[in-house]
Parts: sequence; structure tokens; C-alpha cells
Amino acid sequence: MRYVSGMRGSAVAVVVASAALAVAGCQPGGGGADTGDAGVTPSGIVSSAASSTTPGGPTPGSSVSDSSTPSASLPASSAPAPGGSAATCSAGSLKATARQAAVRPTGTGTGAAVVEFTNVSARTCVLKGHPTVAGAGNGSPEMNVPLTVKPTGAAAPVKVAPGGKAWGKLTFVQVQGEADGYCVSGSAPVVYPTMVVGLPGSGAYQVALDDGQFAECDDTVTVTAVSAVRPS
Repeated sequence: MRYVSGMRGSAVAVVVASAALAVAGCQPGGGGADTGDAGVTPSGIVSSAASSTTPGGPTPGSSVSDSSTPSASLPASSAPAPGGSAATCSAGSLKATARQAAVRPTGTGTGAAVVEFTNVSARTCVLKGHPTVAGAGNGSPEMNVPLTVKPTGAAAPVKVAPGGKAWGKLTFVQVQGEADGYCVSGSAPVVYPTMVVGLPGSGAYQVALDDGQFAECDDTVTVTAVSAVRPS
């Protein structure tokens, strides 16, 4: 005990030094420390377009991105808006599918298609506006042919809960006749295996029909505003 009292100053110094070494060992890269899960940094968010591809382009229904570089954090649009209101659905938070519409112009082409957007995120978000549409040449979004869009109907915000759905309808200038058909305008019909459908602030999505391909005339499409009511 006399030794401890006589070396009190040295003992304090040893304790301080030991504490400093313990703190250093807890830091990332600290030698000899078992960091376990605490030393793992969460990976960035990767869009479905970058993580799921098929020959000629992304899997239909996935978002189409101009860059495969992962984001270091969630997009700003995925965070709740001020006041607790839902934010605009971010790119990649939706899954899109398409089917031929029951009500469509007469002819041998697609005529009209209903595009369904499903919120695959864990947060309620909002969709609003008229879609943009482009034909994906050879099924590849890199060979997009933008179509002239004729919007119809007033746009209103549509709140979509996780797992919820919203819809839009695309009506094309119809192909007439048999076989490859013809266009009333005299132009040649065009067939697209897939379309790229975009929503304001919510990204663009490559969709294929559940039955057949998109066939249309004059590179023109009439689009309804996205709606909470499924069109026929």
C-alpha cells in the first residue's frame, strides 16, 4: 500500500494512458479491436435498373437510370415533406406493369394500354401529372424514341400507400388492316417491344405488355393524368 501511495502520480498517468488506448481501439481501424457489425458502413442505395438487367435493357417494370453509380443516401424526395405530408414518390420506389386496355380504338394495333404503378417502398408517397412516353427501340431504353404526348384530364395528387397502386392510360394512333397493317396518315406502322413511361419527379420505367407488343402510328400518344381509379 505504501508503494501505491508513493506512486500515485504514476498510477494516474497509467490509467489515463490505458483509457486513451481503449478509446483508440474502439475507433475504425483500431488495431486488435473486434468491431463486429458496428464497423460496417451501410451500403448506398442501388436502383433496380442497375441491379436487374436483361439483354437489351433493364427488366420491364424497373426504373430506368442514366447512371449506375449508387447514391450514398436516400434521395431527398423519399423523405417526408414538411408538416408530415407525403413526399413525391422517388425514382425506384415504384414498379410499373402494362396491359392492353379493354376500351381501345378499333384496329389491329395495340390501340390503348393501362400502366399500373405499385408503390414498392415502405413509405406513403404521392404521384401527380401526365406520363411521358418513349418507344424503346429493340426493347432497349438506350434507343428511346420519344413520342408526342397529348395530355388529357386534369392532374391531381394521388397518395399511394406502401403496396398501393395508381394508374394511367395510353391511347395510340391505331394501326389499321391485316398483317403488318397500315396507318391512315400513310406513314409506316411502328412496333415497340417495350415502352419507357416517366412520371414527373418519380423516374422512368420500362414496361412490356402482358400480351403482345406496342404497335402504333405517327409517334403520337394520348395520356391520362395518373389516377387512383383504374381505367378500363
